[in-house]
Parts: sequence; structure tokens; C-alpha cells
Amino acid sequence: MSNAPQSPTAAQPDTDYQASMRALQSAIAHFQGCNEAELRELADDMSQLGRMAEKLQSGRVDIAVFGEISTGKSALINALCGEQRAAVNVRGGWTKDVWHVPWESAGYCVPGFADSQVVLVDTPGLNEVDGAKRGEMAREAAARVDLVLFVVDSDLNDTEYRALVDLAATNKPLILVLNKTDLYRPDQLNDLLTVLNGPRYAGIIRPENIVLAQADPREVEYVIEAADGSTRSEYRKQPPQVEEVKARIIELLAADGKALIALNAAIFAADKSDRMAALRVRFREEEAARTIWSFAVTKSLAVALNPVGVVDVLGGVAVDAAMVVTLGRIYGISITTANAQSLAMSIGKSAGLVTLLEATVSWASSAFKSLTVGFGTVLTAVPQGAAAGFGSFIVGQAARFYFQHGASWGEQSPKAVVAQILENTDKRSVLEQLKTEILKKLSTNRHADETDKGWFGKK
Repeated sequence: MSNAPQSPTAAQPDTDYQASMRALQSAIAHFQGCNEAELRELADDMSQLGRMAEKLQSGRVDIAVFGEISTGKSALINALCGEQRAAVNVRGGWTKDVWHVPWESAGYCVPGFADSQVVLVDTPGLNEVDGAKRGEMAREAAARVDLVLFVVDSDLNDTEYRALVDLAATNKPLILVLNKTDLYRPDQLNDLLTVLNGPRYAGIIRPENIVLAQADPREVEYVIEAADGSTRSEYRKQPPQVEEVKARIIELLAADGKALIALNAAIFAADKSDRMAALRVRFREEEAARTIWSFAVTKSLAVALNPVGVVDVLGGVAVDAAMVVTLGRIYGISITTANAQSLAMSIGKSAGLVTLLEATVSWASSAFKSLTVGFGTVLTAVPQGAAAGFGSFIVGQAARFYFQHGASWGEQSPKAVVAQILENTDKRSVLEQLKTEILKKLSTNRHADETDKGWFGKK
């Protein structure tokens, strides 16, 4: 084996390949930090990442074939393979799913991969009925492949043109295959090629990537003359003519094959990582919002319905600490109950008059309950509960900000964060919702109803 150093040009594909493999492995590893709900939502994405890693390891090249109904997509695949591999039917919309067809006769192998193979991916027609679902399948297929064939049989209509523009935006090699050229006279074919090479397609498809094909030529009439001078007509099937398509594919792969599969894998890993991160943020934000509201209501009710003075306020403090611990768990940060209580109290101090109002109402109401031996619960429930719940709501929002920033206040102070939260919070709306929850609970609370009767007399 030669020990001569590789040139930078020769080493680059291997460097790209190794970087892409690391990107895929890193993306797969990130999934391990997801909770059960996130894993359920991302199961298909993780499966796709696994298949992409296998594809990269084996050096497999995937080529997607796109086009409208009956442009000859499946016929082109069969012609390239030299046998009937993809389903073809005269009815429009025959291709219902994405089909993967090994192209053994391609004659190409990615350098360094003895088991490398080329796979042709047949996709549903762009304009099929119920095309939304199949269109999504086609887009997903395009995200995974390394090269795209776009099959047309005439100048592009609006649907085809939009699809071509979208595919060009993926920055993957794109070959426009003008199929069924046997249906045109030479002058008509020249006019069509002039249009396809014109300004409408400039910057979308490169002229050298426009190729001609006859994937399923029409039958040609032959007149056969017998020895006796009589004649008869016979229609014969013509062999497919797809050499130009195959030649251009092999040229592109020979020039950039390994770099193409590496780049595609890296882009795919980045897209999946972004989706996972966005989903995890959304899931955590939704769960955090539900948690904050749930604890705010719980604290409202716990404080409002507890007939024992002092104990009601202390119970509310415990609720806030439990809420902070729960929020920390949602964001993957462990915090002790003691530290959670300190954090909640620190936030409360930063809230200033808001928590002062809560404290004043809570302790005054608590004292009233003590003086009235618990019967004051009915009179104090709504104002005390709403004030306590609102204070808990603000503590929860501030704690969420703290955990969102990795258990840090970032560049701001707790007081500035709380002030911003208060400014963005519709206090009246929150209080009204809390009061509604309290009144709803009171109306269904048998013990509160009995207390009401004892204090004010029978209704």
C-alpha cells in the first residue's frame, strides 16, 4: 500500500463522508433525550435517520423519478433497468406509493463501497387525484434521494413548473427528461428543445441536464412484401431509447457520487435535528403552560377552601415549590424542593407590589378565618384564592423563563424578567379565570355548602 499523501481534492470526499456520518450519529443520539410523548411523535423521523445512516454506510445512491400522470415515469424506470420492474398502466394515477427499484444494470459503484448500488425511486404523479397525501410522500422521497429525474412529455404546465422550481431549490442534481420524443416531428422537437433551453428555465435547469428519451416507444408499421409480390402490414414494438438518460446520470455520479450522498445525508440529518428541536420546544412549552395553570388553580383552591388560618398560606407556598420542581423536570433540570422554594420566594420578592398584594390579602383573609373559626372561608375564598393563584401564575412564568435559559436569568435580572412578564400578562383575564374556577369548585363542594348554611342560616 502506498504511503504517499492524498491530494486535497482526493481526500475531500472522504472528509465529507466522515462528517456526514458524524452528523447522522449525533442526530440519532439527540433522540435519546426525548420523553415518551416526544419519541412517539418522532418515531418515524428516528426510523428515517436510521435508514439514512444505513444508506450512507453502504454507499447507496437513490435517484427519484418525478413527473405528472402518464409522462412515462414508471416506463423510464423499466427501460433503464432493462426489465419490467415498476408498475405501468394506461390509466392515470397508477403509481399509488413510492417504489424503490434496484438498478443493477447501472454499472456504477461509489468508490470505496464494494456493495454500493443505485436505486431508482418511482413517485406518485404530481397531479394525481387525492394528491395531497401522495404529494407529501413525493416531497419526503425527494428529501432522502441524491439525484432527481424530472420526466415530461411536452413543455411544462403550471403544476410541473412549480414542482420543478421546488425541486431545484433542494440544490440536488436535477435532470429534465423529455420523454416520448417519438411523438414529435424533427422540427417540432427542435422547437420544444428551444423552449426548454429558453429564459423561463434559466437558472432552474442546466442545458446539459436536459436529455431525450423514448421509454416506451409507440409501435411502428412495417409493410412486408411476400415472394409473390403481395404485401401485408405488421406493427412492431420498438426498443426503448434511454441511453442519453443513463449516460448523463453516470457522468454526474462519476464526478460527484460520494460527495453527493455525503452532502445529502448531512442536509437530512440537519433537517431532522431542527425538527426534533422545534418539536421538543413546542412540547415543553405546551406542557409548561398547562403545568403553570394547573398549579395556579390548585393553589387558588387550596388557599381559598382551607378553613384553617395560617395553614392555608403555608400550603400555598408548598404548591409554588412543587410547581417549580415540576417545571424544572419538564426542561430536564433537577432542583431540590428547598431550592425550588428559595427560587419561588426570590421571584416573589422581584414581583414587588403583586406579591405584596397577594400576601396582604392572603394573611388578612387567613386571620379572618382564624377569628371566625373557619366560617370566614366563604367570604374570603374568591378574593384570597384569586390573589394566591395570580401570584403562583407569575412565579410559574418567571420560573419557566429561568429553566428555558438553562437555570439562568440570562443577561437580565430576576426583577427585569418579572417586570416584563407582568407587562405582557392580562391580569384581569387571569384573575377572572381563576375566580371562575373557584366559584365552580364552591358550587360543587358539599362541605363549603354546609358551611355557608351554618354561617348565614338555611336557604
